[in-house]
Amino acid sequence: MKRFISGILLVFAALCSQAQQNTITLSGIVKDTSGQAVLAFVNVTLHKASDSSFITGTITGEEGRFSIAGIDPGNYLLKFSYLGYHTKWQPLLAGQLSNFLSVGHISLQRSQVSMNEVVVTGKAEEVSGKMDKKTFSPAANISQAGGSALDAMKNLPGVTAGQDGKVLLRGSDKVMILIDGKQTALTGMGGQSGLDNIPASAIDKIEIINNPSAKYDANGNAGIINIIYKKEKKEGFNGKVGLTTGLGALWEKKGNLPDIRPQYTATPKLNPSLSLNYRKNKVNFFFQGDNLYTKTLNKNEFTEKWYDHGEAVIQQVKRNRTTNIITGKTGIDWQPDDKNLFTVSGLFSSEKILDRGDQPFFNTDLSERQRLWQFLEDELKTTATFSAGWQHQFKQPGRVLQMNLNYTFHREDEKYFFTNIMPTYTGLDSFKLLSDEHVADLTADYIHPLRFGRFEGGVKFRRRYIPTNMQFKPGLHSPLDTTAGGWANYGEIIPAVYGMFIFENKDFEVEAGMRVEYVDLKYDVNPQHNTYRSNGYHYIQPFPNIRLAYRLDEHNKLTLFYNRRVDRPNEVDIRIFPKYDDAEIIKVGNPELRPQFTNTFELGYKTNWRSGYLYPALYHKRMDATISRIGTTVGNSHLIYNVFQNAGKSYQSGLEVTLSQKVNRWVSLQLNMNGYKNIIDGFTVLNKYPEPTVYTAPREEALSGNVKLNSMFQLPSKIELQLTAIYLAPDIVPQGKIYSRFSIDMGAKKILGKNEFFVNATDIANTLRIKRDVKGAGFSYTSTDYFETQVFRIGYNYKF
Repeated sequence: MKRFISGILLVFAALCSQAQQNTITLSGIVKDTSGQAVLAFVNVTLHKASDSSFITGTITGEEGRFSIAGIDPGNYLLKFSYLGYHTKWQPLLAGQLSNFLSVGHISLQRSQVSMNEVVVTGKAEEVSGKMDKKTFSPAANISQAGGSALDAMKNLPGVTAGQDGKVLLRGSDKVMILIDGKQTALTGMGGQSGLDNIPASAIDKIEIINNPSAKYDANGNAGIINIIYKKEKKEGFNGKVGLTTGLGALWEKKGNLPDIRPQYTATPKLNPSLSLNYRKNKVNFFFQGDNLYTKTLNKNEFTEKWYDHGEAVIQQVKRNRTTNIITGKTGIDWQPDDKNLFTVSGLFSSEKILDRGDQPFFNTDLSERQRLWQFLEDELKTTATFSAGWQHQFKQPGRVLQMNLNYTFHREDEKYFFTNIMPTYTGLDSFKLLSDEHVADLTADYIHPLRFGRFEGGVKFRRRYIPTNMQFKPGLHSPLDTTAGGWANYGEIIPAVYGMFIFENKDFEVEAGMRVEYVDLKYDVNPQHNTYRSNGYHYIQPFPNIRLAYRLDEHNKLTLFYNRRVDRPNEVDIRIFPKYDDAEIIKVGNPELRPQFTNTFELGYKTNWRSGYLYPALYHKRMDATISRIGTTVGNSHLIYNVFQNAGKSYQSGLEVTLSQKVNRWVSLQLNMNGYKNIIDGFTVLNKYPEPTVYTAPREEALSGNVKLNSMFQLPSKIELQLTAIYLAPDIVPQGKIYSRFSIDMGAKKILGKNEFFVNATDIANTLRIKRDVKGAGFSYTSTDYFETQVFRIGYNYKF
């Protein structure tokens, strides 16, 4: 089997990222040395440092200012010449840390004066230029075209996708998801959510930031993923229309246990999309609309469960899901002059989910059905966001002030209907949950170019309020805990301030920043709740980041990172209401949950050559007050209560290696390998719900990792072919372990003028499944989820 997997991994490959090289804008002011008067109409020209050959030039304006745009990183000579003044040559290093470079004041003298050399630095942002950020285009990810944002991310280097709608960076799901650089309730204000509900067709780029700087919110110890929506920059009217359709679950991986409703098969997928843009003079209007309709075998988990009191149970959880998501984003940019830009935009998303589930419980030889739990979940999620921004460009290029106001409303309207079929009776139960989330963010950011880098600073204020209400409606002999319902109100205020200094010369780069956040969280709980009482917390904490880089030469760079981040419990993590989507594994929040703080160290090395690059990175994370779900039982009950807890200290140390190589004009390859060691120290916690239960865990450790081998083939007749192979090694999970997983995806694309056709297939060998072993206080179980992973799609796009 190992030889087979190795052979497959050597044959199949994944998507190569395309670095996007930005250019630099150079600016300065020319003055007379003696009187310090500004000099207008001075000739300023840029030359190659190697042979002094002319590249481009300009003249100073009436205020003595000049600006030269479109400069690539490299070594240059600046020449200043003016009638009656001494011609001045000045070395210039266009570095890799700023899009804007200021040489400050340049003094010209009427007589010859020997001048010291001045070295100026800067950087145009590019993929991996700082070795902390990678940018990918979903349009290039052919094997996942027509799917969701979650699908689009699963093939990216360093990213793995979980079945629960979350992505993992280097094995951790503590990832902060942004849309156009901002947090929204659509993807989660605390923990990530909703990635499987964003159509990939709406996305222009995806940025992965493993080591965020202080200008970003401190939440998310694994890093940040920034989803950038499409917005065309061309003049006039243009756009793109597309349609994708497909089928999944073409055959059963594993048949049902006896006497329950059929699994979804031949599940349809449909995704029409429309992108429009109109740019004329000072105004730009943009619109992106998508409708994602899917039927999915969302869960099909078979479990063998053993209790310490001697009983054993065989069960299945099957969930047939129908989802329809309508998403639209629109806005307008208005630039009244070359110094000011105003942007107003809005996003609306409506997600309708219907889950039809069956959960039978049998004895070990399947001769007796002890119970059948059927449910219908009817959920409507509505999200609306409004953003208004103002950007002011000062006379000095690169000196920018930007202010933004963002407001998000998110409603979660859930209705659950249960049929509890027992040997002697049938009970009908239901509950309704209504949660409204209101989030307002006000930010101000300032950038000031310096002679050897730049300074950045800013402030942010957040107000977040989430009232929730849970109403239980019990039936005959109801198993629902009706005394755990009622209301709960979540309130959060977070003011923050940050400052960053960036410095660069020809050998060294320094990025040092500090963010200070104050958090005041209040959680008011229904006083009639049977377990929990009103709770909250507050703190003021610093979150520093440091990046030190040394250029060994033009093609080799060594970089050291350090940052401190936090994972604050989200409202769902502390929510006091039990969740019954599994009849005998009850998920409950914990209002006594506290933030998890993480210190991260990383040492990276990057070497480039003409047709590729190699990037190995050693990293170590230390987590305090690790957030994890802990399962316990009460007495001889079958019910397992999964409650969030702070489970002490944990550690992760690993090596990630990315190798990208363009073999020839037809083939590009990329190999990403991540191996790490997870350690969870021993801990003892108290699960208060439904009765106080102490759980003690010993120290656990495991070696794990993943491998992605990707390739892109440029075939004749403008046909592109992509093949992807992913292997995930066994790993530890709370109170247990998860087994290895393996899958292969493929896709092909053909472009004919403005027309684009594609076809793809995920998990073509139908090998992907999730198997877990879990052992808790009073129970243990082994489960395997044969959920839908194989999907075939065909699509068409027309660009005009």
